[in-house]
Amino acid sequence: MIPLETVPARNKRTETLLITAVALGTLLNPLNTSMISVALPRLQEEFHLAFADISWLISTYYLASAVGQPIMGKWSDLFGRKRVFMLGLILVTLSSCLAPLSPGFGWLIGFRIIQAIGSSAMFPAGMGIIRAQITSNQARALGILSIFSSTSAAFGPSLGGFLVHYGDWPFIFLFNFPFIIASFVLAWKLFPSDPKRSAGTTGMDWAGVVFFSVTIFTWLLFFLSFQDGFTLWKLLASAVLSVFFYRFELRKSQPFIDVAFLKKHVNVTLIYVQFILVNIVFYSIMFGIPSYLQHVQQMDAQQTGIVMLSIAGFGVFITPLAGRWIDRSGSKPALLLGTVTVIAGTLLLLTIQDRSSAIAIFLVLSVLGISNGFNNLGMQTALYDFVSKAETGIASGLFMTSRFMGTILSSSLLAALFGKQITTHHLHSMAWVCAVIGVLMLALTLRMPRPSRSGAKAPSG
Repeated sequence: MIPLETVPARNKRTETLLITAVALGTLLNPLNTSMISVALPRLQEEFHLAFADISWLISTYYLASAVGQPIMGKWSDLFGRKRVFMLGLILVTLSSCLAPLSPGFGWLIGFRIIQAIGSSAMFPAGMGIIRAQITSNQARALGILSIFSSTSAAFGPSLGGFLVHYGDWPFIFLFNFPFIIASFVLAWKLFPSDPKRSAGTTGMDWAGVVFFSVTIFTWLLFFLSFQDGFTLWKLLASAVLSVFFYRFELRKSQPFIDVAFLKKHVNVTLIYVQFILVNIVFYSIMFGIPSYLQHVQQMDAQQTGIVMLSIAGFGVFITPLAGRWIDRSGSKPALLLGTVTVIAGTLLLLTIQDRSSAIAIFLVLSVLGISNGFNNLGMQTALYDFVSKAETGIASGLFMTSRFMGTILSSSLLAALFGKQITTHHLHSMAWVCAVIGVLMLALTLRMPRPSRSGAKAPSG
């Protein structure tokens, strides 16, 4: 007869492997978002492009992810989380094989879009599986996922720096395969089988998908035009499309973006807004600093990668501590500390000068790494305080769409500031913008209520 204590141990081991399977898949999107940042100068040289041109490689990945996350979240609810997760891994495999063979810059953008769509499947599908299978200490489980997903983005520039230094930019895509293989094997063995579903593709609001894509792309064109000055007609076109999209989705019984839900649940909507702001700051730093270090501080790719380890290292150290704190006290205290350190870290960027030492820059960036550890996990757990388990797929997809709305805005900010020339003055301008955004984040955190830990019964605001 099996001792009773063996069963919990076995269940614990299975839960750990299940989390690992999801984590290895979810890291692919943020990791590939930021790994390429250190390779941008090399890609500019390879394809003979300016920084403003190469920024399309970043922006299109964000755009595809922003659209792909809610689609894959909806599909995971309709067709099964395991199916969608495995489909995403297959698409990432295909794109990672083909991207290094790109004959031109347009082809590389196309393969990156496929990669973005595929990697968008893992977070909403994986979060649905985690919330369904793990019922106790979810904040700690989410903390592990945060290390692999949000914090992996912080490791991206460091990994990219080493890969470019010892190989070349194609190695950034080949680096995905160990994670793909491990995640695929574990998911195939451990994920529960999907139940048979009667819903078909009629459950998707394809017109809403197209409308949303066009609207986001128009906003992207508007923000990227900042480097050449303010364009009124692009602003008006983006605003009009947004209004029409809102009214269009409001009339839908099964909308792509549930705007009625966002209107009704104010707290959820404000969490999405705050997560957009978090990612404007984070990705402005993750893409702006590596280019600044190489162009102004004259560091090579390897040195840049080492300096950028400050953000990743402190983020990894802080995240599990934040998970335990959130389990005890809820999300708000951790978010308060995270937003305060954002303001402090961005203001400390003003101390960096043309010939600042690598150690001084490392210490400044470490403050932002601390903020990243608190903010990413705090935002995830805050969301699930206001979302039922049945809504996890679509809510997670919209959450990640918020991330990529923030990254789109960050790429637009960098294109406006660094599009023609990268200087310390431009870095300081970016720091002031990010500090103001940090103040807005702090205001939203102070406004956030402390709901019950049940999540499903939390007040909507």
